[in-house]
Amino acid sequence: MAAGNHSTVTEFILAGLTDKPELQLPLFLFFLGAYVVTVVGNLGMITLIGLSSHLHTPMYYFLSSLSFIDLCYSTVITPKMLVNFVTEKNSISYPECLTQLYFFIFFIVSECHMLGVMAYDPYVAICNPLLYKVTMSYPVCSRLVVEVYMMGLISATAHTGCMLRVVFCKAKIINHYFCDVLPLLELSCSSTYINVVVLLCFSAFNTLAPTLTVLGSYASIIASILRISSTEGRSKAFRTCSSHILAVTIFYGSAAFMYLQPSNVSSMDQSKVSSLFYTIIVPMLNPLIYSLRNKDVKVALNKIIEKRLFC
Repeated sequence: MAAGNHSTVTEFILAGLTDKPELQLPLFLFFLGAYVVTVVGNLGMITLIGLSSHLHTPMYYFLSSLSFIDLCYSTVITPKMLVNFVTEKNSISYPECLTQLYFFIFFIVSECHMLGVMAYDPYVAICNPLLYKVTMSYPVCSRLVVEVYMMGLISATAHTGCMLRVVFCKAKIINHYFCDVLPLLELSCSSTYINVVVLLCFSAFNTLAPTLTVLGSYASIIASILRISSTEGRSKAFRTCSSHILAVTIFYGSAAFMYLQPSNVSSMDQSKVSSLFYTIIVPMLNPLIYSLRNKDVKVALNKIIEKRLFC
């Protein structure tokens, strides 16, 4: 693969989060714990939704897909980062780097669009409740999920395909803890014009499309909620949306902080910290957000626990 794009680099060195030896073990233990919580939380959510018949609704169908995406893109990043904490040479081969880049983009873009799709469900439920079953039928939900993954597939293929044409022949130290587009482009000794154009176009679409969907959905939802006369009805409607609003805020907030800051040395170091939120922390928090703040999930979990205890 390295010969295919005339690159003289066969492997990269990941700079990681820190070069201080005394921090390696504490960080390893912290991120190992975070990854365990992520795996248990997201697998638990997928299993719970699959086993509980009253959770077989569009909202939880989307939530199980979100949990799958969170589990996958955390797995793309975290295990390699954990290995780098306990090894002297934090190397990654050229094929491994591009593979990590491909699957990271695939799942992170899928997450962006899945959060947008998930905003459509409460919009229909609150603004058009009489048409909910027709509008959010299983075929419609399945088609939306397939479209989400298609967006991820197209973006990952475009970015990785463009990265294959980049020539790496100078420094090979990636100033990050995983292979991301911008840190890789910084090492190029060939033109990156096409890569930058592709990055800007896809970033704009993959950010604006779900963001506008979320904003448009919640603008309509808020307008509908304000027309509800009873306080209890308003409160119930707001509770329906609160978990999703919190998840969207954390994800897009951390991603915006990462990619919308000035491009200099200090901001690259800051971006490592901010990228931790959407690569490590968000996948860990999402199942907690949707379980601790969700009565249906708590009830389903209690029923399964009771069945296991009395069997």
